[in-house]
Amino acid sequence: MGALMIAGAILSEVIATLSLRASHGLTRIGPTIILVIGYGAAFVLLSQALKTLNVGPVYAIWSGLGTVGAFAGGVLLFGERIRPATVAGVVLVVIGVAVMYLGGGMEH
Repeated sequence: MGALMIAGAILSEVIATLSLRASHGLTRIGPTIILVIGYGAAFVLLSQALKTLNVGPVYAIWSGLGTVGAFAGGVLLFGERIRPATVAGVVLVVIGVAVMYLGGGMEH
């Protein structure tokens, strides 16, 4: 159940982050509402996951995969450029998340 909570938290956070970009400085009401709901849902889901899972690996997974998701969403939705340095950064984030997951143990 904790893994589903993390997945939901990641998805909510990515949607909220992309809505933050779409809100144009919080001047567009629709994306602003989505970002408030998305970040709220992300934190509720993350807090529920942390009832049974360790904070270090969970936070690494949530923030790392959220970063990768926001990067991918920026490319797909907003036409942001893919540069070699950003690809290298994404690879490093994924490696870091994997190391945290493998080394930290998930359940407490």
